[in-house]
Amino acid sequence: MKVLLLNGSPNKEGCTYTALSEIQKTLAIEGVESEIYHIGKNPIAPCRACRACAKLFKCVIDENVNEFLDYAKSFDGFIVGSPVYYAAAAGGVVSFLNRAFFAASMSKRAEIFTYKPAAAIVSARRAGTTAALEQLNKYFTITQMPIISGRYWNMVFGQTPDDVRKDIEGLQNMRFLARNMAYYLKCIEAGKKAGIELPKQEEVEFTNFIR
Repeated sequence: MKVLLLNGSPNKEGCTYTALSEIQKTLAIEGVESEIYHIGKNPIAPCRACRACAKLFKCVIDENVNEFLDYAKSFDGFIVGSPVYYAAAAGGVVSFLNRAFFAASMSKRAEIFTYKPAAAIVSARRAGTTAALEQLNKYFTITQMPIISGRYWNMVFGQTPDDVRKDIEGLQNMRFLARNMAYYLKCIEAGKKAGIELPKQEEVEFTNFIR
């Protein structure tokens, strides 16, 4: 069992990383492997809506999104972390996720994400956290990914990593979240061994409201 922790902050070892590291330590205690994937500081191009991914089976923009999709397919769960900018997730991680999830669905590689448990965590100096969490969770709900929660909304507060380390409740909730993720992964593994099959899929129907 492996969980991919996506660090969507431009800062490799900032506040978001500090929260993800707390999750990583707890997952290890629970016997679950994990890795932190940093999207980097370089500009990330937005989705062009060209739909070339349906033919190329990858994003037409050849940067780390394609690398990520190849890398992500071997993981069983995902946790996406982002700082809060203007009461929303960071622009870089939004562009990254838009292209990653769209390319996976359009290129018939939805199995990279579908049915795999996921969670979002955010860090902020003060406010905007719940709006950012809602934004990130929508990537999961549209992709049939069970959302894992802690015992509170998945957020930490602080302007620096040292500030975050003083957010005792926030870090505790990261541990709750990690244990819950480990529990669901173990349940899924037990279900597979018991012969429980994945839900039946249907051909997707689209309804256009303007005729």
